[in-house]
Amino acid sequence: MKRKYFFTIGLSILLLFALAACSSSGTSSEEGDGDKISMNFWIFGATGYEELVKEYEELNENITINVRHAETADHHDALFNSLSAGSGAPDIAMLEVDQVDRYRTAQDRFVNLYDLGARDIEGNYLDWKWQFAESTDGEFLFGLPTDIGPKALYYRTEIFEEAGLPTDPDELSAYMSSPEKFREAAIQIKDATGKPMVANIEMMYRSILDTLEESYFDPESNLIIEEPGNRVREAYDYAIEMNELGVVGNFTMWSAEWGNAVNNGGVAVELGAAWFKGWMEGNAPDAEGEFQVATLPTEFTGNWGGSYITIPNQTDHAEEAYAFLEWLLSAETQLKSFKSNGLFPSATAVYEMDDFVNATDDYFSGQQTQNVFAEAAQNVGFVFKGENYVTVHDEILAALTNVQEGADPDAEWDAALSRIQTNLSR
Repeated sequence: MKRKYFFTIGLSILLLFALAACSSSGTSSEEGDGDKISMNFWIFGATGYEELVKEYEELNENITINVRHAETADHHDALFNSLSAGSGAPDIAMLEVDQVDRYRTAQDRFVNLYDLGARDIEGNYLDWKWQFAESTDGEFLFGLPTDIGPKALYYRTEIFEEAGLPTDPDELSAYMSSPEKFREAAIQIKDATGKPMVANIEMMYRSILDTLEESYFDPESNLIIEEPGNRVREAYDYAIEMNELGVVGNFTMWSAEWGNAVNNGGVAVELGAAWFKGWMEGNAPDAEGEFQVATLPTEFTGNWGGSYITIPNQTDHAEEAYAFLEWLLSAETQLKSFKSNGLFPSATAVYEMDDFVNATDDYFSGQQTQNVFAEAAQNVGFVFKGENYVTVHDEILAALTNVQEGADPDAEWDAALSRIQTNLSR
């Protein structure tokens, strides 16, 4: 039986006392002359949705969709504030997966997409992706699935060859089939080349964290890090163990130094999501042809990133907004988003389409990497995060950073938990 996770009812104290609404540039739509309808659509990231909006407008001459693009943090803050104020929200809004739980207590500020017919298309999407946007009782749907971030192993073939390890993707996947085999390969690479296996300790930590059904919170919003059976400490300890073995680099996430390491062969692998290829192309252009992609050990097979699209209930055009979402997030249009901007599809029919299956990737020497990620996507399980996920996550990352700089792991763990408790009690 499919598990359901919660949407708490009513508004949280945070939402009740949030700041005033954003400027009039983000207000909800007003109906134009005659049957013409204008809607506002707030987005973030490099989605390419602006071009798809133009295509939709050509197909529906009575519809105008005004796209507003902002940085991820600014986008979510502005949306939160406009929902709290009860005015100024767009007709349609993206939500990044790690931000979704911030809005769960504001369920009544969104349109229930089941009321607009979403049950008819549920089977078109990955179960775990769809489930994340449902209420506990399965009667409310918060948003429709957009892209996902299934993870795989990006590996530099010359480093693996120098270390005497397999370089064919299928052979490497079969060889490195567990965290223990991953550790062995990392040590072999270090001994043979002197290079770290993984670029940074956060990526090593996420190798296990991103697979956990429940990590920091349970569905009732209880902090469960220290509960029996919780595996967050296991993920923390594994990252530290790998660091102590000397197989974890110290290249800060998203830094120029990290990009240079990938570009110049300074690190063996990246445990990256499907969208990570775009970062590599932009930050490591000289590494084209140097990397291949293989599946990760089952214990590391998780999801990192992705989004949903919602309809705030301030709209006067819920049905028209939903019709647009059905089109934008259909398998056919998700294929277009994949081909133009690398958004990895959550609509499973795409995985069988010829244009998807047969695509080759020049950056990876013509490998059909999308099929590796499609396999990974279907092995991902449901993950619950909680509205304070980011707050807790940042504190654990701070502890890991301190450990990598020489601090005591146990002391840093205890200090992180203390900071977390303080933050959550505010």
